[in-house]
Amino acid sequence: MVASRLPSELGRTEFAMVALTEGAAGLVAHPVGKGSGAVTAFAQADGFVTVPALADHLPAGEEVSVTLFSPAITAPPLAIIGSHCIGLDRVVGHLTAQGIVPRLLATGSQSGLAALRRRECDIAPIHLLDPETGAYNAPFLTEGMRLIPGWRRMQGIVYRAGDPRFEGRTPEGALAAVLADGAAILVNRNQGSGTRVLTDRLLAGQRPQGYWNQPASHNAVAAAVAQGRADWGMAIQPVADALGLGFLPVAEEHYDFAVWAAPRSAAMLAAFDAAIAASHGALVALGFTPARKEWEEGSA
Repeated sequence: MVASRLPSELGRTEFAMVALTEGAAGLVAHPVGKGSGAVTAFAQADGFVTVPALADHLPAGEEVSVTLFSPAITAPPLAIIGSHCIGLDRVVGHLTAQGIVPRLLATGSQSGLAALRRRECDIAPIHLLDPETGAYNAPFLTEGMRLIPGWRRMQGIVYRAGDPRFEGRTPEGALAAVLADGAAILVNRNQGSGTRVLTDRLLAGQRPQGYWNQPASHNAVAAAVAQGRADWGMAIQPVADALGLGFLPVAEEHYDFAVWAAPRSAAMLAAFDAAIAASHGALVALGFTPARKEWEEGSA
């Protein structure tokens, strides 16, 4: 079945790439992105589904036939669906070096949690703030879930260095300046992502030019600003630094991993946990602050 609603253009047959995971009732086909990040999406795809010309979408839960790119394709031993982070890329790289090649799909925190609840993935990376308690992530867990601690990361407004609408201003002052400029273009994030939730909170209902430009990663946001396709967006500091962009800090987030307390494979989760620990130095070098108490004590 298809994991989420798959929109299409009415009157035109469309072929949509999908990645497979093992769900509670069999294989689940997850639509993978197009547009920004399309090359990465293609690398994750196992095949494609056909949306007929007379349909404007495939509904979530619809049984579909998948045309596989290879007859030998099987669901991966570990599926990670949720928020994107370049730190997670390092952790996954460590796993891959050990011969464990997980499925990694950047759909956003909320979408990842939904997939975890449906048992369509093993790990959901999330960074969700509960405004009532001020706590990250734990308030959003369903009974039977737990968190694997991740790291802290700074999220903020990215812009091209020297832009007077941002340079030397507070985030609030910069936001006021850019919203007053009808020519300023935002590059947003995909619906369901924690970054989108933060952006919407800052915008307080306003919809500036570019609001519906919704790439699925911090890298894509930073690239759009650096290349002049947009003037500003929300991303984490390491990707801004990597491209020489200006950065106005907005919030230090807790980036953790939601999992089931009784997982499909305890061995796979243990390997992931160990990969985070083994990536400690790389995470610090990227500008992240590991969250684990034993790491903090070890670095004191």
